[in-house]
Amino acid sequence: MIRPASSAPGRSMQGPRRSWRPLPWALLLALATSACGSGRAPLGPPRPLVVHSGVRISPDPERLEEIYEWVTAEDESIELDPSFWLEPVAAEEATYPWETLIVGPDTTRYQFPRLAPDAQTSYSIYAHLHIMKRMGRLDEWLPDHADAEGYELERAIVSRVSDSWLLGRASFDTPPFDLLDQLLYAKEFGYLDEFLLTARSEEFAEERDAWIADNPGRMEAYEAWFRETFDRAPPGWEQARRR
Repeated sequence: MIRPASSAPGRSMQGPRRSWRPLPWALLLALATSACGSGRAPLGPPRPLVVHSGVRISPDPERLEEIYEWVTAEDESIELDPSFWLEPVAAEEATYPWETLIVGPDTTRYQFPRLAPDAQTSYSIYAHLHIMKRMGRLDEWLPDHADAEGYELERAIVSRVSDSWLLGRASFDTPPFDLLDQLLYAKEFGYLDEFLLTARSEEFAEERDAWIADNPGRMEAYEAWFRETFDRAPPGWEQARRR
């Protein structure tokens, strides 16, 4: 659940600005960006991704180059733009980026899992896009969704988070992290709506009901695919079924 800063009493939104990128992805991205002087070094051949079930993703190199371009641009904005702050907090518990986000007028605080430090990159992109929306600047990053609200907005931002994780996993050899791997696989296999509307069934209850009515059988197909791919129920599945 995304909360405005005022809804979190006792949590100050003041503090020093912190670097958004964790090692080792931070170092690799910085080196790749500076390797060609004023330009970006081209990415090497992507590595295929595979989970324990054997389900694989073979990323498209051209698509990764496109993702690399805007991830680099967001990196520069987060590092250099003095008009906002991101305040990452390393946490012991692994949570999705939307579960801990606190958005203020010019400062956004979020938690990332301490045991999966590379995830901070994607979590920071999530926080950055939300504060850009708050500041009326989302057109700089998601021009097709600059006026979006509610589920449409969240879907567009989470899609970017998934793409950034794809770049890290395929091109920067970041280690697996279950929460983002599940999101990534869901998007790549065409189940992003099912993933979000199940994991956040209370937050987007009306959107979920309407989507199910328009897409009969899709939720059952998603559940079967997820169980086969990850050997567990989709995040939020039992809670969503009880609605």
